[in-house]
Amino acid sequence: MILVVAKTLFILIVVTLLFAPLITWVERKQSAIMQDRIGANRADLAGMTFLGLLHPAADVIKLLSKEDLVPAGANRFLHALAPILSAVPALIAFAVIPYGATYRFGDTTFTLVAADIDWGVLYLLVIGSLATYGSVLAGWASRSNWSMLGAIRATAQMISYEVTMGLSIVGIFMVFGSLKLTDMAVAQDTTFRVFGFLDLFASLPAGAGWLNAIRLPNWGIFLQPLAFLLFLTCIMAENKRPPFDLPEADSELVAGYFTEYSGMRFGLFYMAEFIEVVVIAGAVAALFLGGWAVPYLSQETITAGVASLFGEGFANLVCMLIHVGCFFSKVVFLVWLQMLIRWSFPRFRYDQLMDLCWKVILPLSLLNIFLTAAGMLLAQQIAPGAAAS
Repeated sequence: MILVVAKTLFILIVVTLLFAPLITWVERKQSAIMQDRIGANRADLAGMTFLGLLHPAADVIKLLSKEDLVPAGANRFLHALAPILSAVPALIAFAVIPYGATYRFGDTTFTLVAADIDWGVLYLLVIGSLATYGSVLAGWASRSNWSMLGAIRATAQMISYEVTMGLSIVGIFMVFGSLKLTDMAVAQDTTFRVFGFLDLFASLPAGAGWLNAIRLPNWGIFLQPLAFLLFLTCIMAENKRPPFDLPEADSELVAGYFTEYSGMRFGLFYMAEFIEVVVIAGAVAALFLGGWAVPYLSQETITAGVASLFGEGFANLVCMLIHVGCFFSKVVFLVWLQMLIRWSFPRFRYDQLMDLCWKVILPLSLLNIFLTAAGMLLAQQIAPGAAAS
């Protein structure tokens, strides 16, 4: 129980107190760099701006000090509940994402994940769908036409992309044979031969032994590249971030489903979006980028090398720090990638948004499932010894 509480607190501190505030700064600064501007640099402390890093704290102070208004005729209870229903799923979604492997210190063995459940991927999909209720209630309870239209858009968009998001990663389930994220991460802590398919033939040509040395990390992005692109597109659309921000398009709906919110309730909606950016990065890292795995350097290799000099306990500590650092490095890269996409593409029209989901991503997801199944059946024809390598 102590370990579970400690891991939960670690996630809350890192995600809500470190990443979420920093992402507000990253969004401003990265857009400024891409657009040849300076970016946030006004908030200061004793004349020092610290590269604009004080702006997240200034934002919180401003939101806490603003008056909290509720429109006349609004449902006050649901109006107050909606921001919570948007923020809580974003917080608890990270519970099943492993940010480290399993380590042993004396008689204690633990895994760096708050909830190591067998159906972790399904948990992510279910929790992600709960945020829809926050958007719908916010629009309906506000008694505003603009808010209600934003809520309708959010409902249609999020429900549509939930279908394609689930189908896009069926290939990953098939390849790794598990819905457990820790099992997927362990499976990705290996390598595979790029030219292993040549074992389908009777023998390799003379002098082709070097082909066996050409290996790639057994990451989902190499095994399922199409699934990576489809899943990243769908999960960003679920988060309603540009270019998928039709439910809150300021040029059309003022601010969409949270138009009638102010103060910290408004801040909760924004905080939920920024936390979901981190959750998206963590989920994509766990499914497609090896999670905590270091390329070409397995956990056994790290611990064996360090243990020979400093002992097993210290080796596990070093390995844990390397894995946690590697995982969050991938998270930082994926946050940067999401911001790059956010500031590179214009907003879709609504018909384009739905066409992309039902006419492009859905057929490609089904095609990927069939191709994966065909590839797995073909792989069964390889000699058992060759397939295992």
